[in-house]
Amino acid sequence: MDIVCLDLEGVLVPEIWIAFAEANGIPELKRTTRDEPDYDKLMNWRLGILRDHGLGLKEIQKTIAGIDPIPGAKEFLDELRSLTQVIIISDTFTQFAKPLMEKLGWPTIFCNSLEVAEDGEITGYRMRVADSKYVTVKALQSIGYDTIASGDSYNDLGMIRASKAGFLFKSTDKIKADNPEYAAYEDYGDLLAAIKKVLN
Repeated sequence: MDIVCLDLEGVLVPEIWIAFAEANGIPELKRTTRDEPDYDKLMNWRLGILRDHGLGLKEIQKTIAGIDPIPGAKEFLDELRSLTQVIIISDTFTQFAKPLMEKLGWPTIFCNSLEVAEDGEITGYRMRVADSKYVTVKALQSIGYDTIASGDSYNDLGMIRASKAGFLFKSTDKIKADNPEYAAYEDYGDLLAAIKKVLN
């Protein structure tokens, strides 16, 4: 039994924080898990910037409403889901993900949740489990699934390494250079073909 585990941002949809940074003229918020391996450090830094600018959940959700999937992402996902089970494993949050899942045809997503005050300030966040991508893949393996994983960032490497097959997709030159053992693709057709080879 195979199951494909995909990252969300940078793989199927544009990076939410980059879109938000551009929409609000805050270039420092363009930093993502492609740049910072320590997710806790990254998120606490982001929350501090939001507080400094008086921005909260409502403003981020407004940006997300205007984000569309990367061209070809929904078609790729639709075809992949016709072949095997697929789970999106993301470090994003339920409060961010819903409109994006609607545009992708409601795939299954495992993600985290934000702690939000009544006035909309994001006061913290709750990770579903530590090292969630790796832990989720190992849990799926423990119930009889062979996992195939793909992502673009440092926080995807655990699930890629733990899977029977793993691929980098739309990743950075540095991550690709540091992990030459993993095939790296830029095109959905190429990634789909690579996954199909493993499925067969």
